[in-house]
Amino acid sequence: MSGTINLRKLEYSPLANPLLEPTEVTVKKRYVKTGTSEELVSTRTGEVRQTAAIYTVDERDDASFVKVFAAGVAAAFDLGRTASRVFQLVLQEYERAPMRQGFAESIELAWFNDGLSGRSVDMSEKTFQRGLKELLAKQFLAPRSPSTFWVNPALFFKGDRVKFITEYRRKGSRGPSAPASV
Repeated sequence: MSGTINLRKLEYSPLANPLLEPTEVTVKKRYVKTGTSEELVSTRTGEVRQTAAIYTVDERDDASFVKVFAAGVAAAFDLGRTASRVFQLVLQEYERAPMRQGFAESIELAWFNDGLSGRSVDMSEKTFQRGLKELLAKQFLAPRSPSTFWVNPALFFKGDRVKFITEYRRKGSRGPSAPASV
């Protein structure tokens, strides 16, 4: 349905629920899909668990995409304010890094001339180091050499889309369990 809805001229569907099929709704610069998923199967019992799915696609320009991506990752990993700022800086460095086999496996994070790679970043070296420590502790990065770091390929990429999945469960529903795979 598009346009204005006239409640006096609705199309009724008395025999079948049209919302059982996946639907798509355009909302400003994004669209929202709804449906049900029967993909969750208990490995212990074989029981198929049906879940409701609401899937939103939001198109962003490059600068906004990086900010939204960084904010989503920061929220998922509960990064502090300093670590979030450093993560955005590291993402910018990653975007500049040369790619090998479709991705950059490591990045150079050298602090000189009062900035990261000589560029001013509006923070002190100590502040940068505090944020970097949190990124290392939460396995965003791993040291390769004194100023070179391996990147976690699940958190750093040069793609044009990302999905953040949040599953909401009612308390007391068969206990918490982590997803088998992502």
